[in-house]
Amino acid sequence: MARILAVTGGLVVPVSSDPIPNGTVVVTDGVITAVGGPETPVPAGAEVVDATGSRVTPGFVEAHGHLGVHEDGEGWSGNDTNEMTDPNGARFRAIDGIDIEEVGFRDALRGGITTVVVKPGSGNPIGGRTVAVKTWGGRTVDEQVLAADVSVKSALGENPKRVWGDKGKTPATRLGVASVLRDAFVAAQNYAAKRAAAEAKEEPFERDLGKETLAAVLSGELLWDQHCHRHDDIVTAIRIAEEFGYTLVVNHGTEAHKIADVLAEKDIPVIFGPLLTSRSKVELRDRAIGNLALIAEAGVKVAITTDHPVVPIDQLRLQAILAVRDGLPASTALEALTVNPADILRLGDRVGALEPGRDGDLVVWSDDPLAVVARVERVFIEGRAVYEPGDDGEPRVVERWSRFGRSSWMR
Repeated sequence: MARILAVTGGLVVPVSSDPIPNGTVVVTDGVITAVGGPETPVPAGAEVVDATGSRVTPGFVEAHGHLGVHEDGEGWSGNDTNEMTDPNGARFRAIDGIDIEEVGFRDALRGGITTVVVKPGSGNPIGGRTVAVKTWGGRTVDEQVLAADVSVKSALGENPKRVWGDKGKTPATRLGVASVLRDAFVAAQNYAAKRAAAEAKEEPFERDLGKETLAAVLSGELLWDQHCHRHDDIVTAIRIAEEFGYTLVVNHGTEAHKIADVLAEKDIPVIFGPLLTSRSKVELRDRAIGNLALIAEAGVKVAITTDHPVVPIDQLRLQAILAVRDGLPASTALEALTVNPADILRLGDRVGALEPGRDGDLVVWSDDPLAVVARVERVFIEGRAVYEPGDDGEPRVVERWSRFGRSSWMR
């Protein structure tokens, strides 16, 4: 029997189309099957949630976070963000370090975030594979995976040169960081050619997981998520991407406004942020929330990130509110939390908007989510309630233990 959810009566904000007063969203077996006005039929047997007086949006998408690999409040024991024993960490995978019981996953629900792309850190020139996961619902992280093959995290600038320079090893300069990337991609090109030749001859071939990952970047299967703040580092990122022909996504982009026209011309998106930080290092000295408005004004597709736990993940919406205060159009701010990160990271067939065929990830808000007073009232992931009012009326996380008919993990 089909599992059907119908959220009715609220102001439905699909993001990809105009808002619908007194709207209805129908989710069947985890997938949106209808979005429309009050005339939209509600199938028999549906669970009906009355959202009258509230707003209904798609779940937010955090495009760049370390949720689960850099556990909030856990110190060194819960920090698996950077494997800083090899500058080329292409063989590393973020999914292998994710703890879905990290408190940040609950915070994400309170912030209306239903999808996060978890990335290794920026200590290495090549940090490893990223993974897109839903923020709740699985017994294991594997059950929450939305896309296992998203991108590879890479870093330019101060972080890798500091980490490896302090060890007295290459790379200790921006020149050295760039050389690590070039050497790795040349090796991946050679590997791919040898692999193709072996396959053509039906001969055995010795696999190398790091080179296979970079070969997937070169073939276009994986995106290249480039940590870079200063405009000169962004230019280096563009230069190397064009040399090797892979698809570049700028992450952070503190000074991206200085070459925003170049990024727009080359159709290179920017995942901007985090916004609520100090100028803690030299490459952040020109950091300003208003820079995001300048980047978007130039025609660059933008998303907003907390870089959790640099900024707590539930403050993603607050960053968007502050960006609106500093010149970003409200419509663009909402897109930067939903359709834009989904499209930038090739997740748009599943998340980012309320459209038939996409996952039933919905958030019911007490008010406009770009209003400071707005609160998350309910969250659904693939049509299942994961955050809902408790007996006292206050929203609560639907805990995993409920799947086992328990009231807690305690006896």
